Order: sequence, then C-alpha cells, then structure tokens
Amino acid sequence: MRERIAKGLALLFERRRIVVWHDASGEMRDEFEAVELPGVVKARVANNELGLKHRILRAEPKTPFLLYRDGPRPEDIDNWLLDIELAYGAFRADQIALWRADLALPERFDALLAAHREFFKATKRLEKLKAKLRNDDTETIVRIRMLAICAGSDGGLDTVLEALLGELAGGTDEASKLIERVGLTDFLWKQVGLHYGYASTAPSVKDFALTLFKASYHASLGLDPALTADALVFFRRWQSNRYATEAFTKLSAEISDQIGIASDLKGRESRLLLDADQFEEIDRTLIRALAKAVGARTISPTEAQTWVRQRRTTYWFANYRDLYEAIANAAAFQEALAKTQLGMTSLAEGVRLYASQWFTIDQLYRKFIYFMKKSGQASLMQPLFEQVENHYVNSYLLRLNDAWQKHVDAAPAWAAEGVDSQRNFFRDRVGEFRSRNQRICVIISDALRYEIAEEFMTRLRTVDRYAAEITPMLGVLPSYTQLGMAALLPNKILEIADDETAQVLVDGQSSVGLENRKKLLGFGRLGDRADAIKADEFMGLNRDDSRALLSANDVLYIYHNQIDAIGDKPATEDDVFDAAEQAIEEIIKLVKKLAGANASNIIVTADHGFLYQHRPIEESDFSSAKVEGERILFDNRRFVLGHGLRAEHGLRKFTSAQAGLQGSVEILIPKSINRLRKSGSGSRFVHGGASLQEIVVPVVTISKKRQSDLSQVDVTVAGGNRVISSGQLGLVLYQESAVTEKVQSRRLRIGLWSEGGELISDSRELDFDSRSESARERETSIRLLLTKAADAFNSKEVVLRFEEAVPGTTHFRIYRETRYTLRRAFTSDFDF
Repeated sequence: MRERIAKGLALLFERRRIVVWHDASGEMRDEFEAVELPGVVKARVANNELGLKHRILRAEPKTPFLLYRDGPRPEDIDNWLLDIELAYGAFRADQIALWRADLALPERFDALLAAHREFFKATKRLEKLKAKLRNDDTETIVRIRMLAICAGSDGGLDTVLEALLGELAGGTDEASKLIERVGLTDFLWKQVGLHYGYASTAPSVKDFALTLFKASYHASLGLDPALTADALVFFRRWQSNRYATEAFTKLSAEISDQIGIASDLKGRESRLLLDADQFEEIDRTLIRALAKAVGARTISPTEAQTWVRQRRTTYWFANYRDLYEAIANAAAFQEALAKTQLGMTSLAEGVRLYASQWFTIDQLYRKFIYFMKKSGQASLMQPLFEQVENHYVNSYLLRLNDAWQKHVDAAPAWAAEGVDSQRNFFRDRVGEFRSRNQRICVIISDALRYEIAEEFMTRLRTVDRYAAEITPMLGVLPSYTQLGMAALLPNKILEIADDETAQVLVDGQSSVGLENRKKLLGFGRLGDRADAIKADEFMGLNRDDSRALLSANDVLYIYHNQIDAIGDKPATEDDVFDAAEQAIEEIIKLVKKLAGANASNIIVTADHGFLYQHRPIEESDFSSAKVEGERILFDNRRFVLGHGLRAEHGLRKFTSAQAGLQGSVEILIPKSINRLRKSGSGSRFVHGGASLQEIVVPVVTISKKRQSDLSQVDVTVAGGNRVISSGQLGLVLYQESAVTEKVQSRRLRIGLWSEGGELISDSRELDFDSRSESARERETSIRLLLTKAADAFNSKEVVLRFEEAVPGTTHFRIYRETRYTLRRAFTSDFDF
C-alpha cells in the first residue's frame, strides 16, 4: 500500500506543487509519516492553516508541499485552505480512493467499491479486474467482470453460469461462497432474472439448473418454457461446449431423477420427442418406441430412417448409435424383404437376380446383427431380433434356396449360361489385363461373401479418385477354401485329391500353401513375372519395398484371411459379422497401399461365400439324409467327398465331371440351406454347399483416377419469405441431391448473425446425409431461437449463415448466406 501511495503522490507532484491529503478516518496517519518524497516538504494541518499558507505562498513559493489533514473535512466557510485545495486539488488515500486510483476508475464508482470491499482486499482479484476493465464499462459490466473473476471464468454472465453449474456438478460451492462473501449474490440473480427470466423466492445455482433443464425440455416439446429465449440459447451452447460435457452429463442425470423424467415421458407421443435431448432417458424411450414400432410395422422404414437421422446431431446419440443403426437396418430389412420376389427361371437368372437385388437382404441382416451385438443390449433388442431372424431364415433364406435348389437339381452340369465361371478367373479376368501388358494385383479374401464385397466397393467409392465395379462369378462346387483358391489360379486340370485330405491339384501339382500357389502362378502367361504374398506381410512392407515388389511382378496375388479365420471356428463363429466389418476396413487399407505403390489395376475377389444364421440352428435345418457310399473320403456340414456315394432324399450328387472338375471323386451337397450332422464343428457359419450365398463369388475391379471425383451435396433454404416477425425463425432446409458414393454428405452449423458479425440466435449443427431419391424426404425442418441481442437489429437486415468445419481444425468457414429482414412487434418472447 505504501508503495502505491508514494507512486500516486509522485505522479501528482509531477503536475502540481501543493497536494492536500484528506484522511477523514485518520487511518492513514502512519502512511503519511512513512511516505518519502524527495524534495517535498510534509506538514500536518492542525489549527495552523494561516501559518502554513504564509509559508507556502510567501516564504517558500517554489517549494513542493504535502499537507496532511485528518478528521472530518471542515465546511467550506471554515476551511482556510479552501483556495489552495481549489487551485491545486485534494488527495484522498483512504482504501476506497486507493482502489479507485489503482483501477483508474472515476469517483462515481466509489459506492461500488465500498459495497464490495471484500472483493478488492485480494490483490490477485484486483489485478485481474484491472486487466479486464475498459474505459466505457458501466457499473453493471464491472460487476459482471467481478463475477467472472470469482467464478474463475473468462467472459460474460453465460460463462459465469457455466462455471457455477460445473461447480455444482462437482459437488463444491467455493465460487458461490466467494460471490456471497464479496456481496455479489443479489446482483447475480438479478442479472439472471433480467437476461433469462429466472425468478425464485430462494434463488440458487441448483434451483436455476433445475429450472433451466425443465425450460429447455418444455420448449423442445412445444410447451411454454417459462424462461426467455436467451435462456434456451444458453442451454444449447452450454450443452455443446465440449469442456462442459462432464458437468452437463452429471447434472442431466441428477435432474432427470429429481423431476421424474422417466414417468413424464411415458405420457408423451414419441414423435414429439425427436427434438428433445436434455436427458439420456429420452433416447432410451425413443429407442424402445422405435424398436417396438418397427417390429409391429406401425412405422415405415423411411420414417424410421428419418428418426435416426434426426437424432444424429443430438447430445446422446453417440451413446446409442449402435442401437439406432440396428433398428434402422431392421426396418430397411423388412422393407426390402416385403418388396422381393424370390422366383427365377434358371441358374443364370438366379445368379443375376441375387447379384442385383437379393444380396441386399443378406447385407441388411448382417448389419442388423452387427449393430445389435455391438450395442450390448441384446435383451432390449430380443423381440425385434426374433422377428428379423425368423423372417430372414424362413421367409428369405429357406424360400430363396428352395427355389434355387430346383434349378440346381435339374442342371446336368454345374454351369450358368452367361455367368463367368470362377475356374476361368485367371484366364478371363487376369488375362484381360495381361493381354494389354498391364500389371494386375489380385486380393483374395477368404469367405468374402458377395454382399460384403458390395459394401466394400460402396465404401471404397467414397474415397476420392477411386472407381470400382462389382460383377458375380459362379463359384466352384464344393464351395470350400482349397477348391475356391485353386480355381483362381491358372489351371487346365482342376482335381480334388483322391484321399482324405480334400486337397486340390492344379495341373497335377498341389495348390496347398503360399509357396505352391506362387509356383502355379508362374505357369500362367508365358514370360509373366508372378508372385504371391500374405496380406499382413504386404502391409508390413515399407514404401520402397512395396513398390519394388509391384515393379518386379506382372501379376501379384495377395491372400487375406479374416472372415473365414473367425467364422470357421465353433468358438468364434458368433463373431463372423464383426470379422466382416474388420475385413472391409483391412481390404480398403490394402487397396490404398497398393495404389500408393503405383498399382493401377486391382481386383478383389474371394474363394467362396457362406451361410450364417445368428440363432442356434434348429433341428429342421439339419438334413435328415444319411450319408452312405462305398468310400467316404471327407465330410463336413455342407459337402461330402467320396466314391460310390448314394444321393438319398435331401442330397444332390455331382460327379467331378458334372462339377466341371477332373478326376473321379464324387460330391454330395445337402439341398437348400440344410446342414449335415457332424460333431465338433460349428453349424451357424458354413460353406461348401450350393446356396446362392455360398457360390455367388464377387469380382470387384478397381482403378485409381488422376483427378478428384468427389463432391458434396448442396443445401438451400426452401421457401421465399425472408422476413422474421417473431422470436424464432422456422426453416425448411433442402438437400438438393441424394448422397451417393461420389456425392458426399455435408455437416453444417447454422445460425443467425448481425451484419457486424454478432450471433443473435442459437446455432444448430446438422448432417445432410439423406440417400433418398424423394425430394420431400430430403427436407429438414429446424427452428432457431433469437436472443435478446437481436432486439438491437429490428428493422434491419440480418444474415442466416451456413458454416462448415475446416478439415483438421476447430475453425469454420462460410458455406452459404441468406439475408433476412428482422421486423418484430415485441409482443412476446415466445411463439410456441
């Protein structure tokens, strides 16, 4: 303090010769005695005014004087030093004056300083306030700055409340106690009342939090929120503040219990809850309702998708994403199955229809099971799962393959006119590139079923500059790994070994193992350089080594094994759809690494597909036929190899010649989707038979383009009225085209701004990702709430701004702007 007094006096003496120091309380006498001012004469005023005046004005007219007077200041008529004070000014060094001088505030702030002495006693608080003050600050603004310092926040009233709510969530009240101690509590709640409409006979942070949550909840339901629009905007901003996530989540859970949200939701129409996300229980309620509605088919698949899309940008969606996705896929599965006709006139038509339509049902079933398992909520999803499973097995798998089996039984040989044969893959597909002297890389993923390959292709197309097409091949019979892998090699003679190994000979040589396949690849086209490598080994190569490998070979086979490795084991067959998801990601990485190593032509294919039913196999799904023959060489769930085999009812027999193979080994295949009884092996994941899911083999041809081929959907505002006449702005936003592989979705932040760049509404983040071809289904309705700050711009133009994130940063750039005129009558804050 003495240092500040000395500094203040020194500054005064730079501008004047005489300083009169008034100390009404006398508490600064010691400070006067202690202060040292070189060249300045110190003198106390104690009934010696006339003598001092003579000395100051006559005897020493150039000497600086500091005159100290304690006690009450005399009335002007009795003040013999009044003329000196008026000429030179007076100095006050009481605590209030010192604080005021330190903060460079005018005298009109003395009452504020006196009212909040406790605040200013802490030097740190004083220094923080000093750094925040501006010349045009009002008393209200100064007090708000003081609140921010007490709360440890950095901003206006909203940041103070966020800090106090965070403290409430953390179970402490230090900031609240400090605000009380420094005398700012009444001011705080008065400001909250003015800005947010909060009124309470016993205001507190806890009471305000409860009121705020209820207000936002009611507003989202179209009810009177009882707080102002600014309060609702504050709630949304606080909710979206990533630094407040923990506090918001905890308070939401506590308040949900305190006000009985679970009971309240029971009486609400589910569709009216789609905009509400104040409480986690809302999502639980919506999911239960949506699952029930999809199961009962009281909601259309399109509407179910709309529900899910509308919830994507809500607070709790990430916690329930898997459940929402599972239900959406179940709804799409039901729709696809209802529209599907499962008849066919030939093997060729069956393959073509499966590759163009029917595979979608397998895909949607897989996605439903995958997300259901991932959600960890099997009991919640059990009724819907039972329905989907029953329809998948009985209305689709069985019916489809029963119809298909009629053509399999009638076929004299295993071939489909106009459909490529897997055995001719090397000659037709690889040869197509080699005939043009183009290098070709082939990724063979074990058990990459057609529908999984189609999803892989779709995802790859969303990557910039990648083009891909998928076509089907008719897989070999039996559809097992050894034969499928051998068929993809160059071959003239393809023969199942006449022993118990079920190994396959290609041109008389074993095709088992990587080294044997490398040798056989070398017998392809004369002069070609060929090699093979496992996928994990290739992914382990550095950039130079991978480029060297491709440069050294005209044909490169890469063997990938994820799906079969998981599905073909009884202990892990339950995870086969998880493996499919992982396989897609791994193959995409393989393709990118190949492209990075300068591969221009890439094919992804498989050895076979598979059948899978998530529920344990029922007795009726096992073949009742007995496998009999002169000699049984090999058997599993879906095929038998041997000699003198008898084709009993329920089994279809092929000779090697009928199956398009050489040799004398005979083959038995259970009809349709039936399994043979065999102990010690899995029964839900199977392959080796002749079902469409097993034998329609994908061929995905991939190329890399030189120029970007991606774009994003455009979003506009539907409707022509550009006048805002109420406290909210209702918008219909139109996504101009459907999302496709090459036309990607767009995420936008939408808000209303003044011309000067001030946000005058809440802001909403929305995903525009509809794949619907229907223009109406690509419309999204939202409502922006105007804040009190919008009042200053009445009768002026304001800007509806669409912003999108700058990739890899926290910044946003303007995507689109639309101008509106604000013309409000101010009759009410709300128009609900």
